[in-house]
Amino acid sequence: MDDLDLPRRERLLRAARDLYWAQGVEGTSPRQVLEVSGVGQGSLYHHFPTKHDLSLAAISATTQEALDSVSGELTDTDHPPVERLVAYLERPRPALAGCKIGRLTSDRSVMADDELRSPVHDYFAGLVALVQEVFEETGLPDDLAHDRAYAAVAIVQGGYVLARALDDPAALRAAVDGFVSMLEPALQAEVVTR
Repeated sequence: MDDLDLPRRERLLRAARDLYWAQGVEGTSPRQVLEVSGVGQGSLYHHFPTKHDLSLAAISATTQEALDSVSGELTDTDHPPVERLVAYLERPRPALAGCKIGRLTSDRSVMADDELRSPVHDYFAGLVALVQEVFEETGLPDDLAHDRAYAAVAIVQGGYVLARALDDPAALRAAVDGFVSMLEPALQAEVVTR
């Protein structure tokens, strides 16, 4: 569907989400959102009376969409837990563009505002919990599953940082591959011994 076929509210949200990913919330003006969305100023202020309202809606939509996507992948019981973990870790990612949500953590206007920070917090807390549940399915004790879940999420986020810093998308893939290679033998052994 072409953006012009979307309702105005959705066009505004899509424009804001794309701009926040590229330049952050702090670096994005309502005028830029209007220009990218092709929506008139009256529609912007009808749907989002303040920049804060637009930011909260866009950040919430981004985090919810991402968590729903990961949740579907990690909770798919048609596949064994190790396979689901590896699929999550190895999913295609725009390495040089960075993580849409991870990048929000370096945006001062998001992190200094409890309301804007909340969906970012909830996304990462939810993601870690989902990954931890999958590790627990392999038979790991709660504390070890907890630590490995944090490590898995940190590998992906750190891989994004390395890829951007080195201007090399292969850096993210190498970080993930390195983690998976350390993870798989131990998980396979734990599954066999259960």
